[in-house]
Amino acid sequence: MFRKLVAIEPVSLIPTAEKELYRYAREVILYNDIPADDDEIARRIGDADAVLLSYTSRLGEAALSRCPRVKYIGMCCSLYSPESANVDIRYASAHGITVTGIRDYGDEGVVEYVVSELVRRLHGFDCQPWDGIPREITGLKVGIVGLGKSGGMIADAMRFFGAEIAYFARSEKEWACDKGYRFMPLDELLAESEVIFCCLNKNTVLLHREQFEAMGDHKILFNTGLSPAWDEEPLLSWLDRGNLCYCDTVGALGGEHLVARRGVHCMQVSTGRTRQAFDRLSEKVLKNLSEYDG
Repeated sequence: MFRKLVAIEPVSLIPTAEKELYRYAREVILYNDIPADDDEIARRIGDADAVLLSYTSRLGEAALSRCPRVKYIGMCCSLYSPESANVDIRYASAHGITVTGIRDYGDEGVVEYVVSELVRRLHGFDCQPWDGIPREITGLKVGIVGLGKSGGMIADAMRFFGAEIAYFARSEKEWACDKGYRFMPLDELLAESEVIFCCLNKNTVLLHREQFEAMGDHKILFNTGLSPAWDEEPLLSWLDRGNLCYCDTVGALGGEHLVARRGVHCMQVSTGRTRQAFDRLSEKVLKNLSEYDG
């Protein structure tokens, strides 16, 4: 059991899960606002030995170095790699601090979002049909860039509606081949696909000027990641030619200055943050705490 556990910002646990935290710490402090800076983060942590945080704050050396009692950090958000994490994983590891994260808790809502937006555009619900006449997903050439959990779920959803699926990833996936999904080099995938879904880890940029040139026009681009999958300047030039870009959050788009841009459709809300996602998130955060053996 921890002596003191502090959630330095809102961590989206359901009420029953918040009560469960007292099974793992003698003292629990939950903050309901986002800390302004490293000084405030360090003050909130104080002498705690366990810390929880979501994705809205960064916990790095500047704050951690002032909190020597910390031995456990629970990320109540996705953890894929040290480079994409909002916790300084390398500093934590060098100082004997265990860091845990969760995965695959909000993908279902994201899949529903992309299906909804794509159907609306193809059929022309409250807008002009993309091809001038209402069209089904059936026979649509879909390219998936990044075939992890969410990318795989989007591919499966598109296949259910009859789309032709191709993908680019760091390596060819045997399970994808078994489903009939074609592995292609990135530029070929972009050129051939009518709709492209970027499903990449945070801070991963694969679409540069040459990729937008390869993509060509009359295309629809979705980004389901937490940060832009592209360089901004070539994206803007591509949008000016009548193409479309869909994102759920401003973070995925690249900033509020792009929201009103021609061709941009940004919901400005995280579509993965559903009631069911909070249930899954809470369950996984508690599981990580229960398995900590420090």
